[in-house]
Amino acid sequence: MSKTINANTFFGIKRPIIQAPMAGVQDSELTIAVSNAGGLGSLPCAMLSKEQIHDELINITGATANPFNLNFFCHQAPTPNAEREAKWRDALQPFFTQYKLANSDIGAGFAREPFSSEIADIIEPFKPPVLSFHFGLPTPTLVKRIKEWGGLIIASATTVKEALWLEANGADAIIAQGLEAGGHRGMFLSKDLSTQVGTLSLIPQIVSAVNIPVIAAGGFSNAKAVSAALSFGAIAVQLGTTYLLCNETKTSSLHRAAIKSEGSQHTAITNVFSGRPARSIVNRLVREVGPISTETPEFPLAATAVGALKQVAEANNSSDFSSLWCGQNATGCKEISAAELTLELTPEGY
Repeated sequence: MSKTINANTFFGIKRPIIQAPMAGVQDSELTIAVSNAGGLGSLPCAMLSKEQIHDELINITGATANPFNLNFFCHQAPTPNAEREAKWRDALQPFFTQYKLANSDIGAGFAREPFSSEIADIIEPFKPPVLSFHFGLPTPTLVKRIKEWGGLIIASATTVKEALWLEANGADAIIAQGLEAGGHRGMFLSKDLSTQVGTLSLIPQIVSAVNIPVIAAGGFSNAKAVSAALSFGAIAVQLGTTYLLCNETKTSSLHRAAIKSEGSQHTAITNVFSGRPARSIVNRLVREVGPISTETPEFPLAATAVGALKQVAEANNSSDFSSLWCGQNATGCKEISAAELTLELTPEGY
């Protein structure tokens, strides 16, 4: 990779800061604030309907002329498995009994739709400048389509092997997601958690292995840390947890309280909220069922039954069953505007 490539020449942004897409705790308001501050604001789209994606694109393009990123999942839609679902509900039965919930109280839950040609039809008229993907990449046909409208494709890799696969299959840049990162692991070539390594180990390995730009993600909370990642060869740093308390987020009061508590110092990789490994603050569900359960249905079906528990518990002011996504370093979280935080995260002289 050419040494002249940086966040400005690659993305067209003034600052080497990418706001991580965080489903459930943000909408376009955060995206716009970060992009207008010179970073790359991101919008998580996997849990949005096609109509919502369209409306959010109207909001974004009407409020900023700067680059922004749309994020999608690339998982395979699971085939429902009645036996596995029954085992999962058996594992959760003590909690259902406590809250006097029956199977009939379990709703459909939030869909998590993988990127598709139908979604591409919705977004192509807007020609979004950057698309990021989790759990691999979409089909070669869709990759080609994105590139034809001039879109840059970035995708998460948690190992060197995943980074090489992404490069070979059309990614324009790699997000090196270290073990410290909050939310879902982007792992897609293996389910073996022992393959996952820390960010500062992962960045130089991927930088040495690929010929495309690398973005660092996981554990960064201030400008000095961002500067360190850039010195390791990354062109930008993606931060999510650090933005969770910003004015423009939709982080719930229970989630905010957890982040501000000592509990945020105890996070775990767990699959009990969705069926895929993700880093969350440890709560009752993680302690008593997880962190890793062999009985969860395939992603995202595990979330359906847990969602019913989350709803009733949160109504009783409890986060016992809430997915409290949080990285290992919440020390940079501030209750300020996202624009102000983006400026603070930018290293001196950039």
